[in-house]
Amino acid sequence: MTRKNRIRAAIVTATALVTAGTVTAGVSMAGAEAAPKKPSKKEIAALFDGWNKSLQTGDPKKVANRYAKDAVLLPTLSNKVRTNRAGIVDYMEHFLENKPVGKKVETHINVLDSNSALDAGVYQFTLTDKKTGTKRVVKARYTYEYEKRNGVWKIVNHHSSAMPEG
Repeated sequence: MTRKNRIRAAIVTATALVTAGTVTAGVSMAGAEAAPKKPSKKEIAALFDGWNKSLQTGDPKKVANRYAKDAVLLPTLSNKVRTNRAGIVDYMEHFLENKPVGKKVETHINVLDSNSALDAGVYQFTLTDKKTGTKRVVKARYTYEYEKRNGVWKIVNHHSSAMPEG
């Protein structure tokens, strides 16, 4: 091989190595950008705070907006399973008459992936009787299953049941 051919071969080899390195780096960076970041437990906990604030508006439709269209609600104060927006709005109309104010007592959050999480534990609601103004506290177990849909966290399953001991 002549000196000129060796130089040409070295240039071709160097160019191939630089190109391969650039492509590899580009693929690595693209992979890093494509992998969505998992939410923190704090971010998931804040979803309850947003739901609780929507209760304070007194507007059942605003509360229902926090649920996915195909959500399932197993409510605390009703034996009827709610499986669509109309059912959730109906439940919230009655629930909101009591001016509920929620507070978590115990919480356990599991972030499953970048688009789904579970929040389960115990919460309590201070309810106000609309006729007498008397307040009472109801403790309940809860589970929220959240999914990120079109970039927005929605409740897809919500189970709430009064504590069996009282």
